Amino acid sequence: MTVEPIREKDKIKQLYQYLNGSDPKYALVFKFGINTGLRISDIIPLKVNDIFNHKWQFKEHLILTEKKTAKEKKIKLNDTLRKSLDFYIKNQRLDLNDYLFRSQKGGYIGRIQIYRVLKEAAAVIGIENFGTHSLRKTWGYWTYKISKYNVGLIMDTFNHSSPSITLRYIGINQDQKDELYSIVQL
Repeated sequence: MTVEPIREKDKIKQLYQYLNGSDPKYALVFKFGINTGLRISDIIPLKVNDIFNHKWQFKEHLILTEKKTAKEKKIKLNDTLRKSLDFYIKNQRLDLNDYLFRSQKGGYIGRIQIYRVLKEAAAVIGIENFGTHSLRKTWGYWTYKISKYNVGLIMDTFNHSSPSITLRYIGINQDQKDELYSIVQL
């Protein structure tokens, strides 16, 4: 099964609210993924000091080395994510050296546990073909639409080798291609 992006904003909102009602930690993982396009393996080991400096101010950029590619990634966190992070960190009383997504067993929560929780929540909301990679794909899908189909920028962000790979990855299907043809009417 290929996982898909979430194409409906109301489903994104419902899933976030459901997760937040269950456990704000998983809601923040979800929000982090759909607002950064990072892989889950790059999100879960983050520490508070990756986001905040020693004066408890947001760093200009989140800078990390991607696990899969070993490439450095530099991300400017948007205001929506910053507000959620600020609230969560204060509410959880996290210190600078703490993991953002702490496990009850110590360290940070595992990828499989996140998959289970997100997959179960998506099923409750009625979202099909969902997995942790759906977060990254959702970011790509909505960035593609909002950027007026700037596939090159998304391709570069995802380190893909061609636009067709990126389009297939973010789930741009025939319906969306058909929509493009109705936009331009000369």
